[in-house]
Amino acid sequence: MHIKRVIIKNYRALEDVDVQLNAGMNILVGNNEAGKSTFLEAINLALTCQLSGRGAANELHPHLFTYGVVATYLNKLERKQPTEPPSILIELYFDDDPRLSQWKGTHNSTQADCPGVALSIRLNEDYREFFQDYVKKPSEVRALPIDYYRLEWLGFHGGYLSPRNRPLRCSSVDASTLRSNTASAARYVLDIADSTLTELERIGLSISYRGLREQFLQDPRVNAINNKLKTKQGFLSAKQVSLALDATQKSQWESFVLPHLDEIPISLIGKGEQNNLKIRLAMDAASSVNVLLVEEPENHLSHTNMSKLIDSIRMNAGKRQIIITTHSSYVINKLGLNETILLSSNRFIRLNELPPDTADYFMKLPGYDTLRMLLAKRSILVEGPSDELVVQKAYLMQHNKLPLEDGVEVISVRGLAFKRFLDLAKPLRLAVCVLTDNDGDANAVKAKYVDYESAWGITIQCSGNESLATLEPQLLSANGRNALNIIFGTSYSTDDALLAYMSKNKTECALQIFSTQEMVKMPQYILDAIK
Repeated sequence: MHIKRVIIKNYRALEDVDVQLNAGMNILVGNNEAGKSTFLEAINLALTCQLSGRGAANELHPHLFTYGVVATYLNKLERKQPTEPPSILIELYFDDDPRLSQWKGTHNSTQADCPGVALSIRLNEDYREFFQDYVKKPSEVRALPIDYYRLEWLGFHGGYLSPRNRPLRCSSVDASTLRSNTASAARYVLDIADSTLTELERIGLSISYRGLREQFLQDPRVNAINNKLKTKQGFLSAKQVSLALDATQKSQWESFVLPHLDEIPISLIGKGEQNNLKIRLAMDAASSVNVLLVEEPENHLSHTNMSKLIDSIRMNAGKRQIIITTHSSYVINKLGLNETILLSSNRFIRLNELPPDTADYFMKLPGYDTLRMLLAKRSILVEGPSDELVVQKAYLMQHNKLPLEDGVEVISVRGLAFKRFLDLAKPLRLAVCVLTDNDGDANAVKAKYVDYESAWGITIQCSGNESLATLEPQLLSANGRNALNIIFGTSYSTDDALLAYMSKNKTECALQIFSTQEMVKMPQYILDAIK
């Protein structure tokens, strides 16, 4: 059982979203503020009807609505244009599983006959008259009067849902905002642990906790204190005062039990281990959780521990649907680029058109900065760190700023991986330039990339001068021996000797070029790449 499709209207940063999800792994990437966290929050809200761990009906506020939508509404009011007040809609369409048949129907915005849930926040018709009176003077309205709104949580069958009557169970783990105080860290783990307990196990814990209450009262020291308090009757109160553990129904065992690791309270261990434990507990809840939402699992983890955790997620996913947000190229490469969804400007773009061997290549060699290319305004792919430094310098000289300040990424890519990156860029229509040596055969370079020459945004730049096969002779030809001797602090008397030095010390020479205050002339093919 899983979510097939998600439709979101006017919820926070997501104004109009319609995206298909995989039954298994879904990896969501995008720049900061793109709406990744909001997407997970919306799914969790529609599955649980909770916000920040509390009933959503009591947590409504004006900032849940997309700012632009509210601004447009108020602007139309100013211009006396009749329009309906903004509303929020979150719809989750499920696979047509017989176990979900009781939630099947056509009560959704697309009139599709399938199981699903819809959560809406809209004007309460009983209060429409009061609402209209409130907005009569639009210039005085600073935010939507949410008090006149109501929340509805319905299945596609048309019936109301409740926490006990909902189609899918989900668990949400946010590794990006782990708090350090004891209560929140423990509460997070206990919530996940509690979801794995059977009803009999929960009852057993409650009975054990009540037994501890009785033991507390039987302690001689507690009895002595209560006997002392008896002497205060009439002074403190007309009734007898005593000490006892809270025995009301609101007092649960969860409030007094603290998870420990190697007998150390969880709040006192490292944040990385806390994240690790939270995610692994959620993964272990196989019997009760259908959908697992994980935000930035890489947070607070060393590379080695992150690798172990990602392997664990991949191997133990089972039949659950997993939706992960990340800022890590390693995570998306390891879990599968074909399972990745790029979020940009309310658009969800799937990366499932990659050739199988390319997806497999990045999974086996996950260290490449694929995410940098996915999120960049434009990318320049170069052969190594020396090329990267020289291109950075060329861009700085040409534009008076570094490439990254313009949203341009210069990415060092080993020669064999160029085509893998282009396989990723081609279906997504990413602006990418391959800057490469001609290796003495410019025609062979062109033939190598012939499948990409007509693709939107992809360009290949290399020198047509085949006598200058690599970067070092290109720089020597453009600048001359005397100029480079000054930059490098050398005194070579022949071009061959200087070229041998540059070839042996590629990165050091590139660093000198990047750092120098002297004038540096760049080969034309590099200038063409940085236009």
